[in-house]
Amino acid sequence: MTEASPPLPERGLSRRAVEIVVALLLLGLAGLALWDSYGRGAGWDNGPENGFFPARVAAILGVAAIAALVSALRREDSIFVTYGQLRLVAQVFVPLFLYLLGIAFLGIYLSSALFMALFMVTLGSFHWWQTALATVLVPLVIFWVFEQQFRVPLPKGPIEAFLGY
Repeated sequence: MTEASPPLPERGLSRRAVEIVVALLLLGLAGLALWDSYGRGAGWDNGPENGFFPARVAAILGVAAIAALVSALRREDSIFVTYGQLRLVAQVFVPLFLYLLGIAFLGIYLSSALFMALFMVTLGSFHWWQTALATVLVPLVIFWVFEQQFRVPLPKGPIEAFLGY
Protein backbone atom coordinates (compact mmCIF):
# COMPACT_ATOMS: atom_id res chain seq x y z
CA MET A 1 0.00 0.00 0.00
CA THR A 2 1.34 3.45 -0.84
CA GLU A 3 1.48 6.21 1.68
CA ALA A 4 -0.24 9.45 0.86
CA SER A 5 2.24 12.26 0.42
CA PRO A 6 1.58 15.41 2.42
CA PRO A 7 -0.29 18.06 0.45
CA LEU A 8 1.88 20.63 -1.24
CA PRO A 9 1.71 24.04 0.39
CA GLU A 10 -0.18 26.61 -1.63
CA ARG A 11 1.95 29.06 -3.53
CA GLY A 12 1.41 32.75 -3.22
CA LEU A 13 2.88 36.14 -2.53
CA SER A 14 5.42 36.41 0.26
CA ARG A 15 4.33 38.42 3.30
CA ARG A 16 7.83 39.81 3.70
CA ALA A 17 7.99 40.98 0.08
CA VAL A 18 4.56 42.63 0.25
CA GLU A 19 5.38 44.41 3.51
CA ILE A 20 8.73 45.63 2.14
CA VAL A 21 7.10 46.99 -1.02
CA VAL A 22 4.36 48.75 0.97
CA ALA A 23 6.87 50.21 3.44
CA LEU A 24 9.04 51.51 0.58
CA LEU A 25 6.00 53.02 -1.17
CA LEU A 26 4.96 54.75 2.06
CA LEU A 27 8.50 55.97 2.59
CA GLY A 28 8.53 57.39 -0.94
CA LEU A 29 5.16 59.05 -0.35
CA ALA A 30 6.46 60.57 2.89
CA GLY A 31 9.57 61.85 1.11
CA LEU A 32 7.47 63.38 -1.66
CA ALA A 33 5.16 65.04 0.86
CA LEU A 34 8.13 66.39 2.82
CA TRP A 35 9.73 67.75 -0.35
CA ASP A 36 6.48 69.44 -1.37
CA SER A 37 5.83 70.78 2.13
CA TYR A 38 9.23 72.38 2.43
CA GLY A 39 8.84 73.82 -1.06
CA ARG A 40 5.66 75.55 0.14
CA GLY A 41 7.23 76.61 3.41
CA ALA A 42 7.09 74.36 6.43
CA GLY A 43 8.24 76.81 9.06
CA TRP A 44 6.53 79.04 11.56
CA ASP A 45 6.76 82.69 10.57
CA ASN A 46 4.08 84.60 12.50
CA GLY A 47 2.05 81.41 12.44
CA PRO A 48 2.24 78.14 10.55
CA GLU A 49 3.16 78.32 6.89
CA ASN A 50 1.34 76.30 4.21
CA GLY A 51 3.49 73.21 4.54
CA PHE A 52 3.89 73.17 8.34
CA PHE A 53 1.30 70.57 9.25
CA PRO A 54 1.71 68.41 6.11
CA ALA A 55 5.46 68.26 6.82
CA ARG A 56 4.82 66.99 10.35
CA VAL A 57 2.36 64.38 9.13
CA ALA A 58 4.81 63.30 6.40
CA ALA A 59 7.61 62.98 8.96
CA ILE A 60 5.42 60.77 11.16
CA LEU A 61 4.52 58.68 8.09
CA GLY A 62 8.22 58.37 7.24
CA VAL A 63 9.10 57.16 10.74
CA ALA A 64 6.22 54.66 10.64
CA ALA A 65 7.32 53.44 7.19
CA ILE A 66 10.88 52.90 8.43
CA ALA A 67 9.55 50.97 11.44
CA ALA A 68 7.40 48.83 9.12
CA LEU A 69 10.41 48.21 6.85
CA VAL A 70 12.60 47.12 9.77
CA SER A 71 9.79 44.89 11.05
CA ALA A 72 9.33 43.34 7.61
CA LEU A 73 13.04 42.63 7.25
CA ARG A 74 13.13 40.89 10.64
CA ARG A 75 9.91 38.92 10.11
CA GLU A 76 9.92 35.22 9.32
CA ASP A 77 8.66 34.73 5.78
CA SER A 78 5.19 33.32 5.19
CA ILE A 79 2.47 33.45 2.56
CA PHE A 80 0.55 36.73 2.52
CA VAL A 81 -2.03 35.68 -0.03
CA THR A 82 -2.31 32.58 -2.17
CA TYR A 83 -2.67 32.90 -5.92
CA GLY A 84 -6.19 31.49 -5.67
CA GLN A 85 -7.17 34.21 -3.21
CA LEU A 86 -5.49 36.81 -5.39
CA ARG A 87 -7.55 35.61 -8.35
CA LEU A 88 -10.74 36.21 -6.32
CA VAL A 89 -9.60 39.75 -5.51
CA ALA A 90 -8.84 40.36 -9.19
CA GLN A 91 -12.38 39.25 -10.09
CA VAL A 92 -13.61 42.30 -8.19
CA PHE A 93 -10.72 44.73 -8.70
CA VAL A 94 -10.45 44.48 -12.49
CA PRO A 95 -14.16 45.21 -13.15
CA LEU A 96 -14.03 48.02 -10.58
CA PHE A 97 -11.02 49.55 -12.34
CA LEU A 98 -12.79 49.25 -15.70
CA TYR A 99 -15.90 50.84 -14.16
CA LEU A 100 -13.91 53.83 -12.95
CA LEU A 101 -12.24 54.12 -16.34
CA GLY A 102 -15.63 53.82 -18.03
CA ILE A 103 -17.01 56.78 -16.06
CA ALA A 104 -14.61 59.06 -17.93
CA PHE A 105 -15.78 57.87 -21.36
CA LEU A 106 -19.35 56.63 -20.90
CA GLY A 107 -20.52 58.68 -17.93
CA ILE A 108 -21.54 57.43 -14.53
CA TYR A 109 -25.01 56.20 -15.45
CA LEU A 110 -24.14 53.84 -18.30
CA SER A 111 -20.97 52.67 -16.52
CA SER A 112 -22.96 51.94 -13.37
CA ALA A 113 -25.57 49.98 -15.31
CA LEU A 114 -22.90 47.87 -17.04
CA PHE A 115 -21.02 47.34 -13.77
CA MET A 116 -24.16 46.20 -11.95
CA ALA A 117 -25.15 43.92 -14.80
CA LEU A 118 -21.71 42.33 -14.89
CA PHE A 119 -21.74 41.55 -11.18
CA MET A 120 -25.34 40.44 -11.09
CA VAL A 121 -24.77 38.02 -13.96
CA THR A 122 -21.34 36.68 -13.02
CA LEU A 123 -21.31 36.68 -9.21
CA GLY A 124 -24.98 36.74 -8.30
CA SER A 125 -27.75 34.30 -8.86
CA PHE A 126 -30.30 36.71 -10.22
CA HIS A 127 -32.90 36.14 -12.90
CA TRP A 128 -32.44 38.03 -16.17
CA TRP A 129 -35.44 40.24 -15.47
CA GLN A 130 -34.07 41.24 -12.05
CA THR A 131 -30.78 42.21 -13.66
CA ALA A 132 -32.54 44.17 -16.40
CA LEU A 133 -34.80 45.93 -13.92
CA ALA A 134 -31.93 46.88 -11.60
CA THR A 135 -29.64 48.09 -14.37
CA VAL A 136 -32.38 50.37 -15.73
CA LEU A 137 -34.04 51.59 -12.53
CA VAL A 138 -30.99 52.27 -10.33
CA PRO A 139 -29.29 54.70 -12.77
CA LEU A 140 -32.64 56.40 -13.43
CA VAL A 141 -33.28 56.86 -9.71
CA ILE A 142 -29.74 58.14 -9.18
CA PHE A 143 -30.21 60.56 -12.08
CA TRP A 144 -33.53 61.78 -10.67
CA VAL A 145 -32.15 62.24 -7.15
CA PHE A 146 -28.85 63.92 -7.99
CA GLU A 147 -29.53 65.75 -11.24
CA GLN A 148 -33.18 66.72 -10.81
CA GLN A 149 -33.70 67.06 -7.06
CA PHE A 150 -30.30 68.08 -5.62
CA ARG A 151 -29.01 69.71 -8.83
CA VAL A 152 -25.65 67.97 -8.41
CA PRO A 153 -24.12 67.26 -11.81
CA LEU A 154 -22.52 63.84 -12.13
CA PRO A 155 -20.14 62.79 -14.93
CA LYS A 156 -22.07 62.35 -18.15
CA GLY A 157 -21.28 60.48 -21.32
CA PRO A 158 -22.47 60.36 -24.92
CA ILE A 159 -25.96 59.08 -24.09
CA GLU A 160 -26.69 62.01 -21.79
CA ALA A 161 -25.27 64.42 -24.40
CA PHE A 162 -27.56 62.85 -27.01
CA LEU A 163 -30.54 63.33 -24.68
CA GLY A 164 -29.62 66.99 -24.09
CA TYR A 165 -28.13 66.80 -20.58
